[in-house]
Amino acid sequence: MSTASIFKKNRDLAFWSLHAIGWSSYAISQYLGFVLYGKAAEYLSVIIVATISGFLLSAPLRYLCRYLWTKPPAIMISAALGTAYFTALVWRVIINVAYEKYVETDWPMVHWYEYLSGAMTATYLFACWMGLYFGFKYYESMQLQRERALRASALAQEAQLKMLRYQLNPHFLFNTLNAISTLIIDNRNSVANSAVSGLSEFLRYTLDQDPMKKVTVAQELEALDLYLNIEKMRFGTRLTIQYDIDDEATTILMPSLLLQPLIENAIKYAISPREEGGRIRIAAQVENGLLHLAVEDDGPGLVDPARLTNGRGVGIRNTRERLQVLYGSSGHVTVTGIHPGLRVALAFPAERTPVQSPFESRASA
Repeated sequence: MSTASIFKKNRDLAFWSLHAIGWSSYAISQYLGFVLYGKAAEYLSVIIVATISGFLLSAPLRYLCRYLWTKPPAIMISAALGTAYFTALVWRVIINVAYEKYVETDWPMVHWYEYLSGAMTATYLFACWMGLYFGFKYYESMQLQRERALRASALAQEAQLKMLRYQLNPHFLFNTLNAISTLIIDNRNSVANSAVSGLSEFLRYTLDQDPMKKVTVAQELEALDLYLNIEKMRFGTRLTIQYDIDDEATTILMPSLLLQPLIENAIKYAISPREEGGRIRIAAQVENGLLHLAVEDDGPGLVDPARLTNGRGVGIRNTRERLQVLYGSSGHVTVTGIHPGLRVALAFPAERTPVQSPFESRASA
């Protein structure tokens, strides 16, 4: 644990340490003056008395400053100055008595007000002490507000990410149950039963997976396999999946289930409407510190650009918002028409993990 962390957790330790450092600095400065101006040796006793009495008199001001901190500025400043002056009067009496006792033994003070001499100068010292305390208090308050703001921002970001992730589940579930219903109507009961089992396994994965936790590209592909196995039962040979995954990309971290809505879009708009089916290509590569992901299909493409405001737009908008929340301006989603089909490309900072992924282990086996 760092020294700053210790002081932050133990405010008493921080106060007494700074308090001791402050009055030690005062003693050192007075001693340097004693040496430079060649004052009598007896003056050392006055320095010791001044340092100890100042240390003891100023310590209780901490509690007064705590009380004044809650008051309006006008009351806080006037009360602080009045207290500084009163404390300075007491301190100067102690110092002048010590000076009379140890240094000017042959020249005793005649008038009582002589014991108060130097009080105005000393007032600045205690006013500065209280000002520094208020300064540290203000800094601490600002840091606390900043931490609260950051914590609130993090909680809001987490809530937004969870909302974006969980809003996919009803959409996917509706489509999959509709597909299973079609299998049952077509009397493909064994296939429908396998699809239900696959759906159960996939939903178990989505529920167990923390929306805030990132997974490797390899783990994302394994999760997609659970989904695609369900769709392959429905479409059979009409659905062809191609992978173009660089080995370097398999261990890069990414938001979980980021590609699933894009593949679901491709199946819905490029595979399902066509009797001959079609092909979906999934690509991943690392370039210039960015992870580039792409989902391509060979369907009709963007025949109607308005699809991006409905239909396919739900999954694409969701994906774009997730990347924006996680990576800000460093996360990009690009939708382009290809011949034939549509290409949705994602790019965001590549975060590496040293742990070997299961996908990589299977590839090397």
